Amino acid sequence: MQERAEATRRYLVEAAAHLFEERGFAGTSISDISARSGRTSGAIYFHFTNKEKLALAVVEATLATWPALIARVRASSAPALDKLVSLSFTVARSFRDDVVVRAGSRLWMERKAIEAPVPTPFVAWIETVTELLRDARAEGELSSAVEPETAALAVVYAFFGLHTVSDALDGRARIEERLRELWEVLLLAIQAAPDAPALLARACGPAPAALPA
Repeated sequence: MQERAEATRRYLVEAAAHLFEERGFAGTSISDISARSGRTSGAIYFHFTNKEKLALAVVEATLATWPALIARVRASSAPALDKLVSLSFTVARSFRDDVVVRAGSRLWMERKAIEAPVPTPFVAWIETVTELLRDARAEGELSSAVEPETAALAVVYAFFGLHTVSDALDGRARIEERLRELWEVLLLAIQAAPDAPALLARACGPAPAALPA
């Protein structure tokens, strides 16, 4: 019974995510989610007492995807900077391909319209990037002029700013191409012996063919 309830909750979260991602929080109603999911409004209210709770569940599902992903990357034997770059591409693909992640991102941007406290998503990312840059410093891969804590903030700001612009321009269709370009600039600044092409090839393979402009 509990497994069935959890499966229903996950199904409702995904159905709601499609609508929140397309229409935003204010533009989505429980009736809309009912129509999308094929479940009655009463069934939805059984699992989520209001739309705010369902929106929070989408945001929480987004945040819950990251710990296991980070753990897999950190368990690799690759150098720390390779891990950081590889992690960024994995996250970028999640934002591009996973509707729950995209919806969670949009809902966080619309958090002032949600009458409930929405978790802050960036703190754990800053901590993770700081740790990887500290490891890179210990491995001799980080420029001596770079402070890991300061550089971590710059990387996180640039990464999520890239997502905002990429989403606005082409729905993140070119996100991997743009992320490579960003790392070419960042690695020039932070790598002890800058060689962005080699690191990018190790961390995420050869560059794919560019999409038509």
